[in-house]
Amino acid sequence: MKTQLGIADDAAKGVTHILNGNLSDEYVLYTKTRNFHWNVTGPYFGQLHKLFEEQYEALDEIIDRVAERARAVGAWPIATLAEFLETSEIKESPGERPDAQHMLAELAGDHEAIARRLRNDIATCSTKYRDEGTSNFLTELLALHEKMAWILRAHSAAKV
Repeated sequence: MKTQLGIADDAAKGVTHILNGNLSDEYVLYTKTRNFHWNVTGPYFGQLHKLFEEQYEALDEIIDRVAERARAVGAWPIATLAEFLETSEIKESPGERPDAQHMLAELAGDHEAIARRLRNDIATCSTKYRDEGTSNFLTELLALHEKMAWILRAHSAAKV
């Protein structure tokens, strides 16, 4: 049997698993970025406060797009904090208050981790599940995460 988009049911399940994993990573990274936005201190406070705000706003849009892609393939996105934390490869550090340099490095590393995951997921969606729509969608997300990681690394190089 196939979904309305012509994706085989088994493939749609696999694609949904990929999308939900990505959704979890995006949501945990969004929360972490917002945390750093609220708690950054130091001489570059204004610049980093604004940078983190720009990034969590971009992540908010990505989250919505990923969830809507899951709906488009006929599935239900996960949508609770418990599910996000359970399935995310991005980890939080409750109670820790890193300095600005560590915030930049941690967020850059998280974006890079998501980019690595997306590279694998793009290939899987294309070759294993034959879902070029989701493969292309994830390719767009990959470019966004690569750019966000680059911006964070560039700020980090300034020895904040």
